[in-house]
Amino acid sequence: MDFNLSQEQRQFKELAQDFARNEIRPVTAHHDETGEFPEAVLRKAWEVGLMNTHIPESCGGLGLGVLDGVLVGEETAWGCTGISTAIEANTLAEAPVIVAGNDAQKAKYLGRMTEEFLFAAYGVTEPNAGSDVASIGTTAVRKGDHYVLNGEKMWITNASKANWFFVLAKTDPDKAHKGMTGFIVDADSEGLSCGRKEWNMGQRASDTRAVKLEDVCVPVENRLGEEGEGFTIAMKAFDITRPLVASGAVGLARAAFEHAREYARERVSMGKPLYAHQAVSFMIADMAKDIEAARLLVWQSAWTIDQGIRNTKLASMAKCFAADTAHRVASDAVQVFGGNGFNTEYPVEKLLRDSKIFQIYEGTSQIQRLIIAKEIFTR
Repeated sequence: MDFNLSQEQRQFKELAQDFARNEIRPVTAHHDETGEFPEAVLRKAWEVGLMNTHIPESCGGLGLGVLDGVLVGEETAWGCTGISTAIEANTLAEAPVIVAGNDAQKAKYLGRMTEEFLFAAYGVTEPNAGSDVASIGTTAVRKGDHYVLNGEKMWITNASKANWFFVLAKTDPDKAHKGMTGFIVDADSEGLSCGRKEWNMGQRASDTRAVKLEDVCVPVENRLGEEGEGFTIAMKAFDITRPLVASGAVGLARAAFEHAREYARERVSMGKPLYAHQAVSFMIADMAKDIEAARLLVWQSAWTIDQGIRNTKLASMAKCFAADTAHRVASDAVQVFGGNGFNTEYPVEKLLRDSKIFQIYEGTSQIQRLIIAKEIFTR
């Protein structure tokens, strides 16, 4: 058992840390206040190689492993999870193509992501189907050499910026999740439209919108795998991306912990620094130990899939534990700051708002517990 990182991994981690400190942190408040999409920052991230890191070398990518990705993801999320989510959303959309795409699909859709500064989006969630993926209403009807897609997706990250989408639709509505099929859908397809930008509690830099598909024609060659394999493909993609999302939660928690630690050193109460009061020092001690535990789960889940071993249970454990940790640590950081923590001029209130979504997107914390229990009792 060895927790040493390779020289290349250390270099990527340092690159991401420097980028987060020098490019992301200085603009986080602006993008949180305005909701403006951080395109300039993301372009720089693409230029230095911090986006699309998992695209295979055969498609012009770096072909990095999931463990490499979580090292980068923690650092960019330390900078701002709204901005890092825009980066991670590309990976989420690309993952189904990586795990199930044929050579032509990979070359066409993954290749372009390394050649140009582009975005992609993952279209599964719907207004009436979030955790219950089997209840999606989007349909795909085959007509000769193409499918006609109709439906509406919701809470889609990078929606209005996307060059293409991964879309899950039902080709056989009578078969629940076994009747689902995955498609690559070009964003400029006739009949595809995006709704208004959603103004969310946190991660406001993220471009989150509804997406409508009205008689959208998708060629058969854009189907991923065979009909009925879409749900399985989407779940396999989560085995890759849940450790990455969990690393973002660790990065946020680390940022909140660092702010709380420094404030506890500087602020004097009752004649001594805050940290000298056991009630405060115990909160910060709990932050530190839980962050370490979350990071270990993230690394283990990432390392496992990189070894070609099924990591579904570990990925859900990492995502659930890291998400819950991030929200708890951010809340405790606000508590350490007291009244100042409730004010927008201090950094921790934003971290608390940003943290909540980690318990919701890419599978709620409750869904992760269902998956863990299923893995324990039926696998």
